[in-house]
Amino acid sequence: MREVRLVFSKTDRCKYISHLDINRCMSRALARAKIPLWFTEGFNPHPYMSFSLPLSLGVESLCESVDLRITDDISNDEIKNRMNEMLPTGIRIVDVLDDFRDCSEIAFSDYVYKFQFCDNEAALERINAVLSSSEIMAEKKAKKGKRRIVKETNLKPYIDKYSISIRNDEIVLNIRLAAGPERNLNPTLLFDTIIKLIDMDFEWRSIARISLLDKNYVLFK
Repeated sequence: MREVRLVFSKTDRCKYISHLDINRCMSRALARAKIPLWFTEGFNPHPYMSFSLPLSLGVESLCESVDLRITDDISNDEIKNRMNEMLPTGIRIVDVLDDFRDCSEIAFSDYVYKFQFCDNEAALERINAVLSSSEIMAEKKAKKGKRRIVKETNLKPYIDKYSISIRNDEIVLNIRLAAGPERNLNPTLLFDTIIKLIDMDFEWRSIARISLLDKNYVLFK
């Protein structure tokens, strides 16, 4: 038995598939592709699957991953080819790794936001003002005992760096956010907070996760 990591992209309409449904989608594709998986023991055996970092609904990604345990002799290329034949359009296996790091080492995530407004120049100025301020206060849902509450949270400490510009009639924001088991900022919460603070209607937007990094800014694999 050996452990492998499937690195996959999730784009286009598949960005609206929830993490739970991605789990089901992978399980079914693995079964149809006849990948020889190791199953847990007990009354309800199921294939071992461990995802790196759940993705927010509506966010695309080029760097998702799931770890599996393989029981028979099958090459990584064969795993990749069989899976891509069974997965829906928008989800593609881009690599299969034998040597990989523990998910606890993830510390940052790079995103690309794309906005479009009636007045991109004015929106760019306002977004820059929000991101460069000392505090970016957001309303965040939380739990207090068994009660659900809404509390104010400063998002600024979760932003490591960013750059913003207008390209092809779009505002493009490249931003590095805290991610992982210790500190994590939902990219959708940041988007919603920016839109609320600049108080401008937007025409179109997209968010994509393009890479994961460790605390030393080394690409996570």
